[in-house]
Amino acid sequence: MAEITAGMVKDLREKTGAGMMDCKNALVEAKGDMDLAIEILRKKGIARAAKKADRTVNEGRIEAYIHPGSKLGVLLEVNCETDFVANTDDFRNFAHDVAMQIAASSPLYVRREDVDHTVIDREMEIYKEQARGQGKPENILEKIATGKLEKFYSEICLLEQPFVKDPEKTINTLVTEIIAKLGENISIRRFTRFKVGE
Repeated sequence: MAEITAGMVKDLREKTGAGMMDCKNALVEAKGDMDLAIEILRKKGIARAAKKADRTVNEGRIEAYIHPGSKLGVLLEVNCETDFVANTDDFRNFAHDVAMQIAASSPLYVRREDVDHTVIDREMEIYKEQARGQGKPENILEKIATGKLEKFYSEICLLEQPFVKDPEKTINTLVTEIIAKLGENISIRRFTRFKVGE
């Protein structure tokens, strides 16, 4: 088994933001494999983040992002539990990344629960008609439409969009990671995207 050095623990801590003992234990569990240790910490962090999800978030910050050229801007409210966390660099960077995501990807809603039912019903009807037009059997139209609706959510709902800086992650994954890193519940509350001429 590989010897776990202080340097390895420090390196893992810098990469993940996890505590020293958590990093050491993850490296021991992963037998010194850095990538596996990161995966172990992420899985544990996701479990911790789920436990924090129902805690009240009354602090936070308003993040403003103006795209170069000053033709596009975003105002974003991100909430957390304490003003201490709201003033950390990690929280600020997270809010900035999310504001840039909104500027780049033009979501219409924060989460799928925010989408009006009339919009969902209309989209489902369109998808069913498209499938009918392609000669698909009636008994699978609902399944086809539901699959297309999932893709629709990933385009219009911020939390379900692939992160522009790392398309392997969704914004929801990014939220979970920052909750695990900072140890508080964090929530994207609302945003407004402005574009000159729109």
